[in-house]
Amino acid sequence: MPREYPIEHIRNIGIMAHIDAGKTTTTERILFYTGKKHKIGAVDDGTAEMDWMVQERERGVTITAAATTCFWRDSEIHLIDTPGHVDFTVEVERSLRVLDGAIALFCAVGGVEPQSETVWNQADRYHVPRIAFVNKMDRVGANFPRVIEMMKERLGCNPLVVQLPIGAENQFAGVIDLIQMQAIRWHSDDLGQTFEFTDIPVELQSDAEAAREEMIETIASEDDTLLEKYLEGEEITEAELIHGIRAGTLESAFVPVLCGTALKNQGVQPLLDAIIDFLPSPLDVPPIQGIVPKKDQKQIREAKDEAPLTALAFKVASDPNVDRIVYCRIYSGILKRGSVVYNVTKEAKERVTRILQMHANKREVCNEAYAGDIVALVGLKQTQTGDTLTLAEHPILLESIDFPSPVISVAIEPGSERDKDKLEETLRILMDEDPTFTVTIDKDTGQRVISGMGEFHLEILTDRMTREFGVNARVSKLQVAYRETISRTAEAQGKYIHKTDEEGIYGDVTVRVAPLPREEGFAFADETDGMQIPRKYISAIERALRGTMDNGVLTGFPMQDIQVMLIGGSYHETDSSEVAFEAAAVIAFENALKKANPLLLEPIMNLQVITSSEYIGKVIGDLNSRRAQINETGTHSMSDFINAYVPLSGMFQYTTALRSMTQGRGSFSMEFSHYDVVPANLRDAVLNRGLTFE
Repeated sequence: MPREYPIEHIRNIGIMAHIDAGKTTTTERILFYTGKKHKIGAVDDGTAEMDWMVQERERGVTITAAATTCFWRDSEIHLIDTPGHVDFTVEVERSLRVLDGAIALFCAVGGVEPQSETVWNQADRYHVPRIAFVNKMDRVGANFPRVIEMMKERLGCNPLVVQLPIGAENQFAGVIDLIQMQAIRWHSDDLGQTFEFTDIPVELQSDAEAAREEMIETIASEDDTLLEKYLEGEEITEAELIHGIRAGTLESAFVPVLCGTALKNQGVQPLLDAIIDFLPSPLDVPPIQGIVPKKDQKQIREAKDEAPLTALAFKVASDPNVDRIVYCRIYSGILKRGSVVYNVTKEAKERVTRILQMHANKREVCNEAYAGDIVALVGLKQTQTGDTLTLAEHPILLESIDFPSPVISVAIEPGSERDKDKLEETLRILMDEDPTFTVTIDKDTGQRVISGMGEFHLEILTDRMTREFGVNARVSKLQVAYRETISRTAEAQGKYIHKTDEEGIYGDVTVRVAPLPREEGFAFADETDGMQIPRKYISAIERALRGTMDNGVLTGFPMQDIQVMLIGGSYHETDSSEVAFEAAAVIAFENALKKANPLLLEPIMNLQVITSSEYIGKVIGDLNSRRAQINETGTHSMSDFINAYVPLSGMFQYTTALRSMTQGRGSFSMEFSHYDVVPANLRDAVLNRGLTFE
């Protein structure tokens, strides 16, 4: 069956923003105006279609990225609504990895908030072109110019204003389209389905002309042809402006900015037009590049149906009806139902039994999927997030997806012996779904320890275990995911020598360890001359050292930011082996670490608190007691804000504490920033603290 829409009419986009900026509300309007649904759902009353999980509807927040497909102006839009809460940043990360473009949503009151910066940086990392939508122009404190300035200052981007608001707060009455130089006003009696173009209000005419002039200058500065016309005073047509904006957006030279209020049904149709006009199709982004296995050669795959099949699995979800489904972005080729694909990452063949086009948790069966499509596959048992799928005769390995490490842990145990197997299976499923969720066994206590990105993350996962999977389990108090490192250089020798009647074992290694800058991880260097230790054993030594980084010498926390130099050793002609040198390397490494003044590191969070000015002193005093470092205070509209760095260990149950201090008027957002050294007076208490059950 041929594709319904040509690939140049495909848009793969996501909506990204800080929590409570209105992503899901905007998505609901997009689905309504494109005819995908016939009734607008609301986040607050739990009827938003994209927030389909029980936990999402109860809490009014998006937890999992939901995919859907809709149609506008003869184009097919694959849309992913991503979470705004930092604990679920994995959903944004893997979505941006496979998307061609994105809508960055900003609250007209809050502007560029902490998570806005995080998702913006994620989009920068994957070179995703963006348009911006300043939402909630009807809210008290809405300030469009301030949001534009914040985009420049905090995001370092070049905002291209293509719309101006008509009024603000309860006076917001529509937008001025600077390309067509007309006002757009929506009709409230049909939920904004219809609108009209009118003359620009007289009092805003001069502002609109000045903003249009600035817009044209910015566009022309990126296009030699338009620049020549502009300098010669020639009229630039609407079509030329749209073409220039599209070209600049694709190059990330600037970010087109629109505005409106999704909740009041104003501004969404022009946003849809901007998706089609300014954001890329699969043909507008560089071809995907990968490595041909066993040849170590780079190869590109163009976004063509006739090219060999290339797809990336970016999400796995459990499903009560079909066991598991795997979300994939198809970069090239055609995938047919029932075909056998080759998992290049796992080096295994799997059969695709069904192809699904998803709409949140609803699905439509397809017989084929084409280059540029985002679909869900059924039947893949071994495929996990980040795996590459191709045909066996045309393998290529795409870059996988990197995820942040967990920062918080709890111990979990089955409520009874009969719950043990169900708990183990549930943990396996949840790890399969979420790469930032990990399960380990504490080597001292034998407890299962689950780790995640934050308090809310683990709360949702443990709630799902009980309600979705029916697991009866006991959960301990929260525990910070500490790390270990060193503060000085040290050397040590490690020997692993044994002699039996049948054979000998001989390994002798000397290493020097040194601290690396924070967040640098691990580095290895061989400084021997090849005579002391044969080259064939060097890789085994490095492998053993990397493995030892998982367990520090203080209390077994993972280590980071350490450089290891192999500086000496000796070998035996017949008794030396890889195993012997691995063991000797571990002994030498641990001995050197003990001499290098090991340090305990704790996760430091980037915190923003927003509250009324009358409570600001009380909140700052409380933060100081939590070892916070106050970086900035100021005023946002009618509220004050505090930006600070604070250790995660002091922030458990902060939601309750803040509500109590501010009579329920305060709010906060928090995300991981970096690791820093635990003060000496607190270190012993941390090292002696275990995971205890309540």
